[in-house]
Amino acid sequence: MKPVLLMVNGEERRVTASPEQPLLGVLRDYLQLTGTKYGCGEGQCGACTVLVGGKPVRSCLTPLSVAAGKTVVTIEGLANNGTLHTVQEAFLREEAFQCGYCVPGMILSAVALISNNKNPSVVSRIILCNGVLCRE
Repeated sequence: MKPVLLMVNGEERRVTASPEQPLLGVLRDYLQLTGTKYGCGEGQCGACTVLVGGKPVRSCLTPLSVAAGKTVVTIEGLANNGTLHTVQEAFLREEAFQCGYCVPGMILSAVALISNNKNPSVVSRIILCNGVLCRE
C-alpha cells in the first residue's frame, strides 16, 4: 500500500491504507474524525455524508481512491476559527436535534445544497431531508 494524500478539513493528511477502503473507515479509524457516523453501511441512511470536492458523498461507499488529492470536509471542519457555519447555527437555533446521530449528515447535505443555491426551493429542501434518515 502506498500513502494517499488527502486534504481533510483544510489539513494535508497522508494515510497508508488500501485505495478500496471506504473513506468512512479512514476518517474514523485513521484520522480519529468520529463526527462522521456509520449508519447502514449501504449508502441509504446518509449518516456518513461528507463533502468531497464540495459535493456530498456517502463515505461508507466512497473508496479512499476517489477522495485522493481532493478536498474532504467533515462535520469537524465546518467551523471557521471557532465560528460555527451558518447551517450549524441554524440547527442550534431551531433545536433541530434529537439524539444527534444523523445531524452531521444532514448539516453537510444542507451545506452542499446552499453552496449551489442560496435560496433552494421547498422541494429541494424536502429531498435533502429525505436523503438522511433519522433513527429516532
